[in-house]
Order: sequence, then C-alpha cells, then structure tokens
Amino acid sequence: MEDIIKNHIEGSATIKLRVVETLLYDIEQAAQLCIGTYKNGKKMLIAGNGGSAADAQHVAGELMNYFRFDRQPLPAVSLSTDTSVMTAISNDSHYRNVFSKQLRALGEKGDVFVALSTSGNSENVLEAIAAAKEKGITVIGFTGETGGEMADKCDHIIKIPSCDVAKIQESHMCILHVICELIEQAMFPREAIEATHAREQREQQRMKDGKSPRSV
Repeated sequence: MEDIIKNHIEGSATIKLRVVETLLYDIEQAAQLCIGTYKNGKKMLIAGNGGSAADAQHVAGELMNYFRFDRQPLPAVSLSTDTSVMTAISNDSHYRNVFSKQLRALGEKGDVFVALSTSGNSENVLEAIAAAKEKGITVIGFTGETGGEMADKCDHIIKIPSCDVAKIQESHMCILHVICELIEQAMFPREAIEATHAREQREQQRMKDGKSPRSV
C-alpha cells in the first residue's frame, strides 16, 4: 500500500515539475487572456466531463467567491452543473450539444471559454469550441500531451506532458489554481497587498505565541 501511495504522489510531482520546465509561458499567456477578459467587463465559461466537470465547477467557485482573499466576485459560469439544462439537452437533442447550446445562450463576444478534456477529443467539448468560435469567444484548451482534436481548434492550449488521465487532471487543477491567483492579483492589487500584510501579521503573532507558522 505504501508503494502505491508513494508512486502516485511522486508521479504527480514529476509531471508538475515538467509543467514548470515547459509550460510557464503558456500558463502566463492563458492568465493574461483571462485578465484581459475581466478588464473588459466580460466573463469566463468553463466546461468538461467527469473529473473535468468537477474542475469546471471548482474554478467557477474560486472566481465567483474568492481564491486567496475576500474581494468583489468575478463572473464565471460552469456549464457542467445545471442538471435540468444538461438532462433536457441530452434527452431532447444529444449529449454532444450539452455545452454548445449553453454557450450559445450564455456566451458573448469577448468572453473566454475554458475547455477541459484530458484526451482533447471529447465530442461535446469540441462542439462547444465550435460554438464559441461562432460567437467570437476566445478558447483556452486544457488537454493531455497530444492535444487530440482540440490541438488546432483552440486559440490557446495547455497540453500536460502526460498520457495518464489522473496526472493530467491533477496538473490541470494546479494550473487553474495558479491562473485564479494571477487573476486576483491583477484585478484586485490593493486587496492583494492588504491580504498579504494581514497574513504576515498573523504569522508574526503565531511566532510570538510560540506556534509554528502555517500557510494560508
């Protein structure tokens, strides 16, 4: 059992180190696209299947609420959460349209669509990308190392250097957290400085009280 635990954690860490070595520029460019979208008063839409659906919902929550510090909410919509809409589209039309119909209804020119697919071949995600293109919505894709069919369909793509679905998803979520932090820092610089100062004061007080420092 210990070997399984060790191998999984070390394998995940190895992939993330490869991300650091090869994808820093791509991550920065993705963050800049999102920041520009918010500065222009637009929003993010996010979608994926299975674990990627959970990631879409997770990121929307971080942006609508907050990631590192309390601040004004940022508009972000997960297209993977409204079960009434999703089942209606799937039942009456086809599951491949489950995201594209929502994008056509909710998306506006200037928005960003974050498309999550470990294979890069999810049919409903590809349909949503096509719908986004029709509406002038910028597409940022997150895939595995080949990029699949999404590779030449996205405006910007982040391809995790792995074929292991679990490791790809773990790296997707790590990068999405980084992008959330970069968005917050850019959109709310004063609040970011105040939050850092407050955190430092808390840690200084903990040290005075003889407690070990902790990350927040």
